[in-house]
Amino acid sequence: MRLNAYVMIADPSFLTASVSAYYPFVDRIVVSYDSRGLSWTGTPLPLDDGLARIRALDTEGKCDFRPGDFAREGFDPMDNDTFQRNDALAQASDGADWVLQLDTDEVLPRPDVFREVLRHADESAAEGLEYPARWLYTRVGTERFLESCGALWRTSSSYPGPVAVRAGTTLTHARQADVPLYRADVRPWNTDPSHQRDAVVHEVVARDAAIIHYSWVRSPEYIARKVGWSGHSEELRASGEYGRWLRARKRPVRTTLAAPFHRHGRRFRIVRAPAHLGQES
Repeated sequence: MRLNAYVMIADPSFLTASVSAYYPFVDRIVVSYDSRGLSWTGTPLPLDDGLARIRALDTEGKCDFRPGDFAREGFDPMDNDTFQRNDALAQASDGADWVLQLDTDEVLPRPDVFREVLRHADESAAEGLEYPARWLYTRVGTERFLESCGALWRTSSSYPGPVAVRAGTTLTHARQADVPLYRADVRPWNTDPSHQRDAVVHEVVARDAAIIHYSWVRSPEYIARKVGWSGHSEELRASGEYGRWLRARKRPVRTTLAAPFHRHGRRFRIVRAPAHLGQES
């Protein structure tokens, strides 16, 4: 099974940890970025930093740099997001059976487990692999984070879309694709509150093998900038999510204790730093 990947250069914070985890077992990595260094909303990105990190880790010459025009004026930021992903996915599909599509703030702590699950997906009739992610909200100490969880602080998985798809797949919205999926979870039943309770789980993986998603693990200043360039920028501004994040960051114990009383929205628990800790910068 030949596996390629694509990576979109925008936020460099956890890029090295993310790409280094899968670099040894992919054949080629399409490095996609806007040629003008602009985000999907048209704001400037720290592009030079991200490209420098990619070049530093590319010791075997696997990276294929593909600039393009992805800050299209007059388009919704999420449309630009999906457009760039489809462009990169089409390029990465050349010569591949599957294409890995991890964002740069997502780290595989157990690449060996992931590869085995992908092999099982390849042997099935599936065309996409949904693999669980642990969603980290913010750092609340040197070795502690707030992590999204379920009722009574149980482990909760997150699925932004298939993290690997068969070559030639067309994405419909960000990473999502209307294809048959092979789904792994950390329990024999669904642990993602955004999915139906009876969602099929084909395979169970250990919690420490789930993707670590350092979604909002940044400084307040950096998060404020990131909200401006994200494909979800309009939604984030309208929802007040940034203000809720600041309050949770200041009061992590209160946020954790309140988890059982939240029927809607995210619940959080305090966890120790994952064994495979991506380094924030």
